[in-house]
Amino acid sequence: MTIPNTRPAGAKPAPTEPLKRAVGDCMRAMAGSSALEVTFGADKPSLVVDRARIPEPPRKMSAADVAVMRGHADSMALRVACHDDAVHRKFAPESPQARAVYDAVEQARVDAIGSRRLTGSASNIAAMLEDRYSRANLQHVADRADAPLADALAMLARERMTGLPPPPAIRRVVDLWREGVEHKAAASLDALLDSLTDQKKFARTVRELLSSLDIADELDADESEDDDDSQQDAPESGADQEQGDGDQQDTGERGDAELSEDVSEEMQEGAMEADDAPPGELPDESDLGDSESSGETPRPPQTKPGDNRATDYKAYAPRFDEVVSAEELCDAEELARLRGYLDKQLANLQGVVARLANRLQRKLQAQQNRAWEFDLEEGMLDPARLPRIIIDPFQALSFRQEKDTNFRDTVVTLLIDNSGSMRGRPITVAATCADVLARTLERCGVKAEILGFTTRAWKGGQSRELWLQSGKPANPGRLNDLRHIVYKAADAPWRRARKNLGLMMREGLLKENIDGEALDWAHKRLLGRPEQRKILMVISDGAPVDDSTLSVNPGNYLERHLRQIIAEIEQRSPVELIAIGIGHDVTRYYRRAVTIVDAEELGGAMTDKLAELFDETPAPRAGRAERTARGR
Repeated sequence: MTIPNTRPAGAKPAPTEPLKRAVGDCMRAMAGSSALEVTFGADKPSLVVDRARIPEPPRKMSAADVAVMRGHADSMALRVACHDDAVHRKFAPESPQARAVYDAVEQARVDAIGSRRLTGSASNIAAMLEDRYSRANLQHVADRADAPLADALAMLARERMTGLPPPPAIRRVVDLWREGVEHKAAASLDALLDSLTDQKKFARTVRELLSSLDIADELDADESEDDDDSQQDAPESGADQEQGDGDQQDTGERGDAELSEDVSEEMQEGAMEADDAPPGELPDESDLGDSESSGETPRPPQTKPGDNRATDYKAYAPRFDEVVSAEELCDAEELARLRGYLDKQLANLQGVVARLANRLQRKLQAQQNRAWEFDLEEGMLDPARLPRIIIDPFQALSFRQEKDTNFRDTVVTLLIDNSGSMRGRPITVAATCADVLARTLERCGVKAEILGFTTRAWKGGQSRELWLQSGKPANPGRLNDLRHIVYKAADAPWRRARKNLGLMMREGLLKENIDGEALDWAHKRLLGRPEQRKILMVISDGAPVDDSTLSVNPGNYLERHLRQIIAEIEQRSPVELIAIGIGHDVTRYYRRAVTIVDAEELGGAMTDKLAELFDETPAPRAGRAERTARGR
């Protein structure tokens, strides 16, 4: 597939067009897929199934700019050619920290295959990595607590597999971890090269590496047995086995030629954990790991029996948490300025979202009077009963009357992730979509509430300081101060709350995200509402992350709590829960969820999911659950 030519006839091509076409053709050749669609844009690079987006080259390119762009292209092409999504998912650990390392080392394997066989790709990928880590501002990291383990291990694995040193921009981070990692897991690191072209064997080696570092459990017994069975069955195929060996050698050149749907979103999250200083230090671009396959996958949360009833989750100093309205965080003049900035940023997107909102409004209005009550004493004559009167004139006339559907007796809460990883385009689009949808729902008589969640500080606030002063007791629980923001209350008219959404554009507001407690907070607010039907929509772009908490608690501490809260709501609450993940597979947590790759898809996803809900009848369990909730 070639890049479409949209230039008018006779127009002079842009100086970058020949390079872009060459890069696209090279990507398809390396990936072994003529269906790979290659586009260029100012947004961060991404790869989703057979769609790749590469950074738009500047009109005046330097050699370094070309190398970085080609590095992104080579890395994505190798991902398509050498990565099997099914194998990757099968062996993936559950905890966020272990998953981030697992994803990062898998990408290092993919890059290493190309770097070992293609000298040009090796230099391009090295330039891309140097550019990425320079933007992440890791050159001056002096404390291991500030050094992302996932990236350090990925670079150590790359060093073992290719012999290439880490890029200068991340060398300091790697040196902070090198001694401790090699002391515990040198054998596992050395074993990575032996399984370079066998992804299943490589994944098992990475799991052993994680276990050596005490950040993941051993492989499950059933996974081990399945793998052993497949190895025992393989020699029985005789000639087919020899053919398979030949195929394996061929794939050594280009890897497993299967399209990827999962592009390891949490690899970027591992990098983000190191950049948790002020938002200005967050990287502007990311690697392949920001993409996730789009579409809805109705998978139930992976919780063990009883996890939703009992939890060891606790907050060390909840007195430092706050629930504030947007007006309390900045004055009216600044809110007006930020709202103006938001409107300018998305002048074009507002039209698209408004059209989607109009479609939702038409759907809701069409439902208002489509129900009928029959066998009434007065009203409109029921034509379906006329034959009965003709047959028996003594039969009484039957009337019918339209009645309103009960969707008006509904409240919708939009809970928006205000973490640092949402900075830029995602938070801007989320704010605009929330604004337009709240206005639309208000026109249709449906009350809407807009909430946000973040923390008051990076890497812990007063809670962590108190913990340090108390002698660092073990297992302290959550060690950061929550900030839950009310942008629009359900009873507040949209015209009064419109300016508040501009607060999301404020520099320094977006910090870390503790999703479980935010979800519980929004859920309890909904339970206190008088409306019959309650809908909670969560918009997030990643798993819960708070460095100060995860550094002194188990690696899956926040994620486990999130799963418990979700299970409680989905199984026992009258609230209908939906989640939309931006570049992050939220279907791992929520039963009813959709994952989108690009923030621009958010408006369509929100309107579609709301329209689906209003088309449905509320679940029968809601009445029983509500009585249970009120009884408690």
